[in-house]
Amino acid sequence: MNKQEVYAYLKNKHIWHEITEHEAVYNMAEVAQLDIPYPESDAKNLFVRDDKRLNFYLITVKHDKRVNLKEFRKQHQTRQLTFASEDDLMHIMGLISGAVSPFGVWNDTEKKVKVYLDKEFLAPPALIGIHPNDNTATVWLKTQDLIDLIKEHGTEIEIIEI
Repeated sequence: MNKQEVYAYLKNKHIWHEITEHEAVYNMAEVAQLDIPYPESDAKNLFVRDDKRLNFYLITVKHDKRVNLKEFRKQHQTRQLTFASEDDLMHIMGLISGAVSPFGVWNDTEKKVKVYLDKEFLAPPALIGIHPNDNTATVWLKTQDLIDLIKEHGTEIEIIEI
């Protein structure tokens, strides 16, 4: 799904959401320069893989958190982790670097990606801001709605403390 298809999908599902259009951003430092309505709900997304390229994970955390991949590996009993390549990102999720988003799992027809979502997104106001598969906008929606959409797609998702 591209940006417009994500918008249409949310509208057709009657999912409450707000859209903030902005210049293209490629990292959290650039996002911090934007005037966004819910900065405390903005998400950072890491697309990683194991050393055998058999398992792929999308780790979605609050914008200001750091993820220690060695610690994550221990907690979730995975093989050694590293960031997935841009080729893997495009082939599996149909995304470019800088546009990584949980909405990308809708492009993962083989359901190779497991999503790990920071449980802090469920704390009030329980909103999350993510790219609509394009880094020129942020979509704000209720975290539970995102979880339900990911599950409905058939993608495995786990709510975790990071």
